Amino acid sequence: MTTPEQIDLWRQSPSERQRLEFKEAKAQFDNRRLYEYCVALANEGGGHLLLGVADKPPRTVVGTQAFNDPVAMAEKLFQAVGFRVDIDEVAHPHGRVLVFHIPSRPRGTAYHLDGKYLMRTGEALVPMSEDQLRRIFAEGEPDWLEEHTRTGLDAQAVIELLDTQTFFELLKLPYPTERAGVIDRLTRDRLTDAANGTFAIRRLGALLLAKRLDDFTDLARKAARVVVYSGASKLETRLDQIGAKGYAVGFQGLVRFVMTQLPQNEVIEDALRKEVKLIPEIVIRELVANALIHQDFTIGGASVMVEIYSNRVEISNPGEPIVPVERFIDGYQSRNERLADLMRRMGICEEKSSGIDRVVQAAEVYQLPAPDFRAGHRRTVVTIFGLKPFEEMDRNDRVRACYQHCALKWVMSERMTNQSLRDRFRLAEDKAAIASQIIAATIEAEMIKPDESVGTSRKFARYLPFWA
Repeated sequence: MTTPEQIDLWRQSPSERQRLEFKEAKAQFDNRRLYEYCVALANEGGGHLLLGVADKPPRTVVGTQAFNDPVAMAEKLFQAVGFRVDIDEVAHPHGRVLVFHIPSRPRGTAYHLDGKYLMRTGEALVPMSEDQLRRIFAEGEPDWLEEHTRTGLDAQAVIELLDTQTFFELLKLPYPTERAGVIDRLTRDRLTDAANGTFAIRRLGALLLAKRLDDFTDLARKAARVVVYSGASKLETRLDQIGAKGYAVGFQGLVRFVMTQLPQNEVIEDALRKEVKLIPEIVIRELVANALIHQDFTIGGASVMVEIYSNRVEISNPGEPIVPVERFIDGYQSRNERLADLMRRMGICEEKSSGIDRVVQAAEVYQLPAPDFRAGHRRTVVTIFGLKPFEEMDRNDRVRACYQHCALKWVMSERMTNQSLRDRFRLAEDKAAIASQIIAATIEAEMIKPDESVGTSRKFARYLPFWA
């Protein structure tokens, strides 16, 4: 039974999290809308829908007159959505609150309403993408990465196929003096398996450690591909290179190769001209690692791509993102947990969203336009632009940078102000009006909102991401 104290705890949550949804519904709430929210929350793992509570901080309890007969409504809900939703009627000191306890969908199953598989994104309810549905329906199937790619091998063949020397170096472990010690380590990390006196290599083991991905027919198309164009379009390809090694043992070489192909920019610093790469290495490193880890391996004939143009770099991976692109800075969910864990242990990535934080922060430090994160058809694309003066940035560039700066401040437990935004763009104090115009445009785009906790004074105004 839900108590008023529990409702007050939920109200203090920093944002409407995956498992919470608040609606005022003072007089009524549409039945159809209720059914849709129950389906969406169930598809996202279950949660609680509260009627009679404002959805904006401080989430005041306003009370609701909706659904005066919760028992009858629970029956209607069951008939409409096909699963049971318990409803609590809570007498909060500030008004009546209805709490809908929505269960999670079963593993490998997604709920729909009249054929629509729904999910939430921001304030909207939208159909789930093909990628998301495929992931859900595949939950009961064997993990593609954990299946064997080569079987019936002896110990020597395993060591010839996998770069075990680099594996131990990345883990900062001494290389065993005997072959049995090498195989034992691979088996303990579930990269290989022993059976009937022979060994099998899992796809995960080969994908990370292969000396040549071509030695594994089902993995060769998963190699990262680097394409270099002569200009700002795809009209003329100068180079098209496919990686040869596994992701972990070949990662440093891949990053170095990309850096050698980047155009040079001429900048003036301390009255001296010098050449710098179009994009800093930290940005390339983090985004390439992110693309390798978060790709959808069930999509055949597709791989991670790094496309280098004269004015930008596009890094993409198969599969639409699990986390909405506007939440890349503060949210994290790994599509491939074991791959992420092993690459973290080998020092290649972080197993949380700090990589994207560093990308956005680097863009600010190097005065680059804000990265553009996009979900395309069965693909996630990140575009990083080369140096562009503030005067040449268009409205979209400025709004995107403002939102990312605000989100970055939030995850650092700070708040965006007019001054911090001017610092981000390196605008002088007399350009405060221009910063205010950018902030207003970003508020209009519903990407940020004023921090109401500091009142309405323009002098002390602070801003929050729309989801905070």
